[in-house]
Amino acid sequence: MRFTVNRDVFSDAVSFAVKLLPPRPTQPLLSGALIEADGDQLTVSSFDYEVSARTSITAVVAEGGRALVSGRLLGEIAQRLPHSDVEVSLLESRVEVRCGSASFSLPAMPVEEYPQVPRIDTVSGSMPADVFSEAVSQVSLAASKDDVTPVITGVQFEIDSNSVTLTATDRYRVATRSIDWEHRDSGEALTALVPSKIVTEVGKTFAGVGEVQVSIVKDADRELIAFTGGTKTVTSLLIKGNYPPVGRLFPENIENYAVISTSELVEAVGRVGLVLEREAALRFSFAEGTVTLEAAGTESAQAVETVDAHLVGDEMVVSLKPQFLLDGLRSTHSEFARIGFTRTDNPGKPGPVLITSQRSKDDADEKSFRYLLQPNLLLR
Repeated sequence: MRFTVNRDVFSDAVSFAVKLLPPRPTQPLLSGALIEADGDQLTVSSFDYEVSARTSITAVVAEGGRALVSGRLLGEIAQRLPHSDVEVSLLESRVEVRCGSASFSLPAMPVEEYPQVPRIDTVSGSMPADVFSEAVSQVSLAASKDDVTPVITGVQFEIDSNSVTLTATDRYRVATRSIDWEHRDSGEALTALVPSKIVTEVGKTFAGVGEVQVSIVKDADRELIAFTGGTKTVTSLLIKGNYPPVGRLFPENIENYAVISTSELVEAVGRVGLVLEREAALRFSFAEGTVTLEAAGTESAQAVETVDAHLVGDEMVVSLKPQFLLDGLRSTHSEFARIGFTRTDNPGKPGPVLITSQRSKDDADEKSFRYLLQPNLLLR
């Protein structure tokens, strides 16, 4: 194997392929980056039996072949190479990398023992990459970080004839976003529970590719999802288990709500929250024209601030964790946020709080994104 390739193109390809490698692979081989040169194409990929990443770039291939080297090391080298064409060759059991005055010699791992990187020929559907990326950023932060319950560490994809809905929860909040979807196969409803780490990385990486194609495969041999943008593909095994029916937690209609400038409330929460202990909640008192934020911290520290608000319905007092509220407000990606209040059977305990986006004070709220906070759970 011997080829020459543009330094920046090579660095980008290697960085993409090795980004999802596990920090502690179960086998040394699974820490490798597979390099394949054929014709005028260079393919760089990685695979650990759960997640794979593969991309192809153009190169001047003098001699085709395959080689497997340490992915992390190759990635670090590729990022620091001088600005010159990169020459890579396989000499017996070493991979030689030369660029300008720099040269590296890396031990090659036995490529014949490397597992076959998944290939998926079908496409379930597609969506605009920028919209998908935004949806992922709005939803994935609500996924649980606790591996004790794996099923809620993922993002649930629910696909129907013309839309896909992404949902995530950590029990204390639920975030969901619906976007347009173009079916490419039979048009049947599909579901897939994808690790949130993979969804987040795909959302960032594919943001500017124009279109993201999604393939969902469920058969006797495997259950996985593939995301393809341009020449890059990521596959992941699906999380097994039944996702909790969190959709039924969302109220159909809310008549009691407040509309607030998103940036003003975010800044006020940041200031007032300075005096709080880590797990403490902020008290919000909503009245016509204002919302009052109150915090009582350690050593008798206190803070109070008011923010303009337009209230519809009854006055309301709720206590919310600042960070969870900030996550929801920032995820609206809009100038105004609507905070809706629900009731419980106990008059002294408010129900879940629903955050949606709003373009102006007088517009209807945009319901494609919804973020539900459950104060009763937060205060336990």
